[in-house]
Amino acid sequence: MFKKLALAGIALIFLAPAVLLVSIGALINPAQTANATCLTTGLTVGEIPDSLAVTTADGYSFTLNKQQLTHAATIITTGSSIEGVDRDAVQIAIMAALTESTLRMLSNTSTYLESADYPNDGDGGDHDSLGLFQMRPQSGWGTVADLMDPTYQARAFFGGPTGPNYPSPRGLLDIPGWESMDKGEVAQAVEVSAYPDRYQNYEPVAEAILQALTVNSGSSAQPADSGSGGAVGGPVAESSRIVFPLPEGTWVMTSPFGMREHPITGEYKLHTGTDFAGPDGTPILAAADGIVTVAEYTGGYGGLVVIEHTVDGQTVATAYAHSWENGIHVSVGDRVTAGQHIADVGSSGYSTGPHLHFEVRIGGTNGDYIDPAAWLTEHGAANLPAGDITPTGSCTSGGSGS
Repeated sequence: MFKKLALAGIALIFLAPAVLLVSIGALINPAQTANATCLTTGLTVGEIPDSLAVTTADGYSFTLNKQQLTHAATIITTGSSIEGVDRDAVQIAIMAALTESTLRMLSNTSTYLESADYPNDGDGGDHDSLGLFQMRPQSGWGTVADLMDPTYQARAFFGGPTGPNYPSPRGLLDIPGWESMDKGEVAQAVEVSAYPDRYQNYEPVAEAILQALTVNSGSSAQPADSGSGGAVGGPVAESSRIVFPLPEGTWVMTSPFGMREHPITGEYKLHTGTDFAGPDGTPILAAADGIVTVAEYTGGYGGLVVIEHTVDGQTVATAYAHSWENGIHVSVGDRVTAGQHIADVGSSGYSTGPHLHFEVRIGGTNGDYIDPAAWLTEHGAANLPAGDITPTGSCTSGGSGS
């Protein structure tokens, strides 16, 4: 019996590595299912400007008026109340609405004369499409009254178990693996347009809208030197929640915090973080609200992001290492929210394969290293075994990034 089980296990390793990765991740972190998907944005809409000049990816510039920006604010606010929606999801929704209606609530009197009886920003005429996302009653998205309500349309676009159309038509949260997909590809998966390449063109416009409308996602703060001891852009607000830094089912814990022989240099020293192996390109998520203090590509860490947070009244920094140079999606001074996509898993620097080297530093960017697994578990983001820092011989401590 044991021989058969062993052979079956070997076959699984060679024939189904993806299944094995997900299975091991679930065994190591049974609590993750309950925590990693709860990525509400934490975005707060501030004062809505009268206008905003924007430019698409292909270089076309235009100006959005206050009514269009008010519809964008509705999308942001609606998404912030839905479990599983993060900042990327909100940006995708804005990209879709820009593409479909230029953020206008459009009636369609050629098909539904009564649609003009509801508040609108003009009349469209694409099949039987209505509203911000040009959703069609005949496709099951809702009634005319439903689809002339911008909040309803936003909820329908985000979808998920609490969406008004669950499980069909599918919203963003109903798209398997949407977190790892291109933003334009996700928008197309929801909208099912005959022109699937249009959405990506509006990604920089959606980002500009988020920066202009929200009070905790901008990057207007003056940059600080990499590795600075304090946060930039003002004080860091208390973070109310901690999330796991990788999406559910994508990772395996491969090397804990503690003393070990370095896999590349052979030096016996403190491993200052916890390593989580995962597929190249897997999204890395901010563990808590905070301000980016380091975003660089250099040295043993390779691509490195460091974020300072306030947790339990204490300054804490989290570090995310080994992204490729093009896998860093934030800049120094950016304010980020828990669960925000900040980087991608890579294998740069002192690394033996694609993984996230995750650190927690008490006191800030240059603070003291503590066990990340214990910290994540303590704050309900995981259920991981603690590392061991007991030395078994002479050692040297230091910030190795592998």
